[in-house]
Amino acid sequence: MIKKDKNILLSFDVEEFDLPLEYGIKISDNEQMDLGGNGLDAIHEILEDSKIQCTLFTTANFALKFSSKIAGLSKKHEIASHTFFHSSFKKDDLKNSLLTLENITSKKIFGLRMPRMKKIDASLIEEAGYKYDSSINPTWIPGRYNNFSKPRTYYEENGITKFPVSVSANLRIPLFWLAFKNLPYSYYRNIALQSLKKDGYLCIYFHPWEFIDLHKYKIPTMIKRKSGNELLEKLNRLISDLKNEGDFIAMNSFLSKNGL
Repeated sequence: MIKKDKNILLSFDVEEFDLPLEYGIKISDNEQMDLGGNGLDAIHEILEDSKIQCTLFTTANFALKFSSKIAGLSKKHEIASHTFFHSSFKKDDLKNSLLTLENITSKKIFGLRMPRMKKIDASLIEEAGYKYDSSINPTWIPGRYNNFSKPRTYYEENGITKFPVSVSANLRIPLFWLAFKNLPYSYYRNIALQSLKKDGYLCIYFHPWEFIDLHKYKIPTMIKRKSGNELLEKLNRLISDLKNEGDFIAMNSFLSKNGL
């Protein structure tokens, strides 16, 4: 296979489906886990694709429930931390998540992404033993964060490599999961390719639970308007287009390749 000089850093936040709780909708722990597991099954063919290596930011809570699946996926993909629980956080969760995932995978864990891109001090990340943090979306999301002052591409902060997810090259239009779901495909693809050309890599992420049918849940339309097979077909189309532009590799592999 001819190696290309650009890389696609595809990642998934592998977690319990607790999103309804954010909108005051009760959902049991078992249902949260089942839906998260069903989502992981839905993207099985993507994860089995021989031309795709990606990063799975996994909560330790989810990994303990599906330990054999996570251990199996770790043989090909990078497993990284999404802390311990998706809906709650305390400082000790950073180290405990890392140790739990290392125990399950028998591999060293290098990366962290905080749930909902929660801001966290780099010194705490370094203290817990991580190498990089991908908890920054360098754009403005109303009601969430305003990160226009942050660099668009990876940078160092207090001994940790900060790895923002990609935004468009000029106006910082977000390229994360919610943008992919709601923007017209051709428009999203074009600004993603512009970002890839400018930066030499594209860092995009999704959640496995997006690829199950979410229509029965009373959550915002922008989250559930495209889900299940319809969204999976859209992602497969994007992956097919991006394979012509670069190689899909894990985030830690990319950092190692660039001497970080």
